[in-house]
Amino acid sequence: MSANPPRTASPPTVPPTAAGCHAARLEEVGRRAGEYLEKSRAANTRRAYRADWRDFEAWCAKYRRPALPAAPGTVAYYLADRSRALKTSTLRRRLATIAEAHRAAGLDPPTAAAEVRLVWAGIRRENGSRPDHVKPVLTRHLRSMVAALPDSLLGARDRALLLLGFAGAFRRSELVGLEVADLESTDEGLVVAVRRSKTDQAGAGRTVGIPFGGRPETCPVRAVQAWLDRSGTDAGPLFRAVNKHGQVSAARLSDRAVAEVVKRTLLAAGLSPQRYAGHSLRAGLITQAAMEGVPERTIQGQSGHRSLEVLRRFIRDGNLFRENAATKVGL
Repeated sequence: MSANPPRTASPPTVPPTAAGCHAARLEEVGRRAGEYLEKSRAANTRRAYRADWRDFEAWCAKYRRPALPAAPGTVAYYLADRSRALKTSTLRRRLATIAEAHRAAGLDPPTAAAEVRLVWAGIRRENGSRPDHVKPVLTRHLRSMVAALPDSLLGARDRALLLLGFAGAFRRSELVGLEVADLESTDEGLVVAVRRSKTDQAGAGRTVGIPFGGRPETCPVRAVQAWLDRSGTDAGPLFRAVNKHGQVSAARLSDRAVAEVVKRTLLAAGLSPQRYAGHSLRAGLITQAAMEGVPERTIQGQSGHRSLEVLRRFIRDGNLFRENAATKVGL
């Protein structure tokens, strides 16, 4: 009688090693770090950076050069080639994108190389380095614009959006990001809570006072209340899409829609929309306030600018004729 075959012992369960646990933990931390890196920039900035990087990658692929890591000569040739089609301000952002991509990969940015800096200096000298700002919507423009709006639900929304955006000097992302709960009515006007903005990605927030206007037709407080009453909006996003049947969407209005409203209303008022955009409302309040002699600290308190240097660019534009030496010499 043959003996039964010996049983094969089951391999012992091996507990995960400390190294394996650390590797899994590191992978999870890396994933979260990537998410935080993505959230460290405003949505519009992330879109712009992604588009910039795609353009640089496509250029490198065309000329069979590696994009990451990129050699300084590659970046210099890219700048020289693209300078024929792109504005200096766009090229400046492209440089920042290339540098950011290399830093994120743990690489030294090639943009710091002397070869790149010399080419960049030559481009700025030839094409000029003054940023191409949008034109500001001033008070006189705004009066014509709101007067051209129809007496409809869409007209009520656009009136509220234009007047609130101007009076608060809001960025378009701040404007469309507002909730009804962010508004508080007071005897002096509205107190608006801005929970997050381009320069406040940590979400510390700030409050902005919107006073009653001296004219009912251009009063931002009355315009916002009229929109809320007519739309029946009592919670959720403040500004929403309105379809051709006069129905209000539950979805938040996109930031790109602000520029569309500005341009469309300028046309309706018989004004050219060229070089105007959603940022024209914010630029308009700053420029108009400077023209009226409002102190820069007061303007900064309304606009929320962290940098006086950037703010003063608008203030200088507003003071071109108010504080002009040629007006004092008797011409």
